[in-house]
Amino acid sequence: MHRLFRLFPGFLFAFLATAVAAQAPPVPAAAAWFLTDVTSGQTLAAGNADDRREPASLTKLMTAYVVFGALRAKTIVPSQMVAVSQAAWKAEGSRMFIEPRRAVSVDELLRGMIVQSGNDASIALAEAVAGSEEAFVARMNAEAARLGMDNTRFTNATGLSNPQHYSTAADTAKVAVALIRDYPEFYPLYSQKEFRYNNITQPNRNRLLWSDPHVDGMKTGHTDAAGWCLVATALRADRRVLAVVLGASSDAARASEAQKLLNWGFQAFDTVQLYQSGKQVTTLRVWKGAAPEVPAGFLADRYLTLPKGKADKLQVTMQAQEPLVAPVARAQRVGTVKVALEGKQMAEFPLIALEEVPLASFFGRMWDTVRLWFRK
Repeated sequence: MHRLFRLFPGFLFAFLATAVAAQAPPVPAAAAWFLTDVTSGQTLAAGNADDRREPASLTKLMTAYVVFGALRAKTIVPSQMVAVSQAAWKAEGSRMFIEPRRAVSVDELLRGMIVQSGNDASIALAEAVAGSEEAFVARMNAEAARLGMDNTRFTNATGLSNPQHYSTAADTAKVAVALIRDYPEFYPLYSQKEFRYNNITQPNRNRLLWSDPHVDGMKTGHTDAAGWCLVATALRADRRVLAVVLGASSDAARASEAQKLLNWGFQAFDTVQLYQSGKQVTTLRVWKGAAPEVPAGFLADRYLTLPKGKADKLQVTMQAQEPLVAPVARAQRVGTVKVALEGKQMAEFPLIALEEVPLASFFGRMWDTVRLWFRK
């Protein structure tokens, strides 16, 4: 099976770093960091990004991802009332202050977890979805494996310290991007600046929601072992960039270091749309088919991030599969598009058939067989 979009991340990062030497990436004062262009999926900068660290409350990104899946599947609904267990009520760390004598809605618990970072809310949601936190954590680990988070293991739904509970900056970016991509209807919860429950108003701990109008999420975390952590993402025009900072020295430091990464990501690079989903790029000759040609293009929008001001220097070449013989199925790979910048290859895209072409009649196939024989 071919992937629809393939980059060469190691080569690409080395090239970009050289191409924008005048705007070298910032080196955050943090234990690990990761910067990605969400629109194109490209990594822009990274440091110690695969080092395993305690993720603290960044764990709740995966907790939310699993809960959002249950909401999408309608196994729970936002208005559903949840009884508060003793385990949820007695949760250590940050809390939304739920009480065992007072049922709380799934919607309130989501806001308590996302805005207030409540550990009690996280456990209550885990129990509502899976029956127990332990069963819920199994789902978290299954989703992490599916998303390719190879250096991540969860032991709880809250992020409380445990030597066997770990993730990385790169893996944290994966779940953050997946959440934005897969559950856009729930993502606005991450921009909510405060939430009031049980007569207690608590602010969102993501300082960038107040200081940068383009920032609309996502999650903070802190324990003594993890340090001060932040996933922050900003949308400018149609382009989204996401930064992960782990192990900063303070609340203020994690915000300032993430801001530096986001600003550099927008200032040093442009993201261009190369191809539009479903739009014909070319037509290819089809042999022994009911139609002589097939339209070819891409079944998803194709973007590329490159150093600012370099878009007009892109060079695109196409290699068609020859000979292309019917039957041709829709979405079948029929060629390759290669993209280079100033002579250096940056990306390679499979070219896809946008329509099917069935076999021609017996006589049509025989005629093309003869023609192909003379082409040899």
